[in-house]
Amino acid sequence: MSYHRVTLSKFLLERRKEGAIDPELASLINDIESACKYVAAAVSRGRLNTMEVNVSVNVQGEEQKPLDVIANDIFLKICEEGDQLQGMVSEEMEQPYIIPPEHKKGKYLLIFDPLDGSSNLDLNLTVGSIFSILKGPVGNEPLKEHHFLRPGREQVAAGFTLYGPTVMLILTVGNGVHGFTLDREVGIFTLTHPNMRIVESTKEFAINASNERFWEPPVKRYVEECIKGKTGPRGKDFNMRWIASMVAEVYRILIRGGLFMYPRDTKDLSKPGRLRLLYEANPMGFIVEQAGGMISTGRECILDIVPQSLHQRIPVILGSKEEVERLNQYHYDYDSGKPTEFDSPLFSTRSLFRND
Repeated sequence: MSYHRVTLSKFLLERRKEGAIDPELASLINDIESACKYVAAAVSRGRLNTMEVNVSVNVQGEEQKPLDVIANDIFLKICEEGDQLQGMVSEEMEQPYIIPPEHKKGKYLLIFDPLDGSSNLDLNLTVGSIFSILKGPVGNEPLKEHHFLRPGREQVAAGFTLYGPTVMLILTVGNGVHGFTLDREVGIFTLTHPNMRIVESTKEFAINASNERFWEPPVKRYVEECIKGKTGPRGKDFNMRWIASMVAEVYRILIRGGLFMYPRDTKDLSKPGRLRLLYEANPMGFIVEQAGGMISTGRECILDIVPQSLHQRIPVILGSKEEVERLNQYHYDYDSGKPTEFDSPLFSTRSLFRND
């Protein structure tokens, strides 16, 4: 056994020496690391520690799980005490949380989804946490909601954790993506996946096929071509995956490439997309780009979008560069009225699945 492994703390210290991050940002990431360890412990106990938790419907209109509430409280309590923050916003809270005046005013803002994929908890499947860090306003300007509504390009760090067979933390501070595995025996995150890269070409995609009837034509075209495999225009067979946990989907793409799609559809016209721009799309987009991949709505790069509200939803297509570019082209062809083989009546009546 090696006792000279690179821990997350040592990794951050080296980045400080290189001038890639400042001490305050490094300390904030260390606090997030601590919060994730506590959340991991809570997740591992499952219902053993959720019996007395009061739940309700969150701002998203979704029924909370007890662990949603527990994880949110853990992030708030640990991260407010470090003197690096001005405020936080969470997927589980309607309004920003302003750091109390008894704490020193920091320079950063924290945006987080305390427990992504919590619908998987009852099935004992992988869930995780997602976080994004922005610089806060300077001077004595009071913190307001609009200070969080910044394009993803302005993130200074982002990451996510996986609470699965092993607990992992994936991090970028703007110079690559690195994966750390929690050694449960000593409670330390150790660098195990340095310089993670997404392969440009893939034979795997992930989408919720039950929504096929609601997809836009460009997405139908892409999936149909993948389903046809070697006999279709792509000339190769594809695998289709769907975990219903964004942290697990993105991690899979970091490890072996692929495409993840939660595209715009017509299932609920009041929601132009399903995923949250601030809490999911922006941090994951930052990570994916830093690893050599791409993220898009199908029509524009998500990291360039200026958010309009704290809980704005957006369509998301991310992963291996060649596949995202192909879907962008299909959306462009469709929007510009360019005729394709896809426009035939025979094609429009087909489904992903045969009825015989």
